Formats: sequence, C-alpha cells, structure tokens
Amino acid sequence: MRQPRLSSVVERRLLVNYRVDPEAAARLLPAPLRPQLVNGYAVAGICLLRLGGVRPAWAPRGVGLRSENAAHRFAVEWDGPGGVETGVYIPRRDTASLVNAWAGGRVFPGEHGRADFSVRETPRELHVAYATRDGGTRVSVEVEVTPELRGSELFEDLEGASAFFRAGAKGFSATASGPRLDGMELRTEHWAVDACRIRSASSSFFEDRGRFPGGSAVLDCALVMREVPAVWQPLPAMAVS
Repeated sequence: MRQPRLSSVVERRLLVNYRVDPEAAARLLPAPLRPQLVNGYAVAGICLLRLGGVRPAWAPRGVGLRSENAAHRFAVEWDGPGGVETGVYIPRRDTASLVNAWAGGRVFPGEHGRADFSVRETPRELHVAYATRDGGTRVSVEVEVTPELRGSELFEDLEGASAFFRAGAKGFSATASGPRLDGMELRTEHWAVDACRIRSASSSFFEDRGRFPGGSAVLDCALVMREVPAVWQPLPAMAVS
C-alpha cells in the first residue's frame, strides 16, 4: 500500500531534552545510526505531541482526527549518498488513539503502542503525563513557558536549539520486524518554538539504569511548539542491523 502524505496542525509539541553520555546512547542505536553530538553530549528526549486535523493531504480539513501521542527519541546521524545526514531515531511511539495504533505501520509509517494520557494546559503552563497499556513506560512532565532558554549545557540560546531540532526533521521508528525502520519527515513553513523551564520531569525510560547508568542521562532543557500547520511525508524504510 502506498502511504499518503498527512496534513495536520501541531497543536502542541513539547520536547523534553536530555544530555546523554555518547557511549550509553550508542549502545541503544542500531547500525548504521550513531549519536549526533552537541558540546560532547548525545541528545535524547521525549516528544509529547498533540495533533489536530490529521488527514491525507488531499482530504478536506473537516475529516481530520485529533490525538495525543508520545515518542522517545535520539538525535542521530548516518552516512547517506550525499554525505552525513541527520534526524532522530525513535525506539518507541505511543498514542491515546485507537486509529493511530491500528494505522501506524500500515496506513502511515510508525508503529504505536497504546497509552493513557493526562493533560493540563494553559498558555503559560503545561503538564503532560502518560502510562503505556503494557506497563513498560511512564512519563510525567511539568513545564513553564519562558522568554529565554536558560541553564542548558547543550544549547547556548533558543535560536541554536530551534535550529538543531528543525534540522532533525527526519524520524526513523523501530518496528516489530526488527531489521528495518519506518521513516517519516516533518515539513512546515511555519516553524516556531518557545523555551520552557522544567518544573519536574520523570521518565521510566531514561531512569532505567539498565539503559542509562547513573549520571549518563541528565535533564537539560525543554521547548514547545504550538498551532503550527505541518505535513508528514513518508520516507523509504531504512535497513538496520
């Protein structure tokens, strides 16, 4: 089946970012992917994404779906035909939407697990939490939107952080088949992010000492994108080992 381009509105995309020991990150990546380093650190995190108006690009806006979604992700690079390429590796995607869980990996790239979400949101404050139905992952994040990015050891300022994540628009997701990754690229002409101060954040994924020995994954910063029209373009699957 040919997978369609999807139109949507990114109603909220909260990126909670960790600076990670490069060796710890590399152990979790399939070849040919390797960590993309910033100031000597690997970059990983959680994307807490609410999409509205999701539909095939040719369909009218009124038929679009709305859903809460989450992805654990690593900034990565690999050698492409034209040189080094950058993007993100996503070992796990989760969603509150039964449609997304069924269609992911079939109608559009990206297999999703089911999760239950709790969201409280104002223009200045956000709290997003979720727990997966299989009991494997729990996340809770509370942030406050701020005028400037402060306290980050990865990025000097908001502009630098925004440029870094904009360049990582290609996402490759783990699949049940193992030796291939599903690919999807975020495209928008209206990219805009705000900085956040992290009040609290917990993730069973990043707090798992089997994956990340003590001190190898440290909270760094958070960014939020709101009300941005976007298109999601399927990419050819990536073979991995």
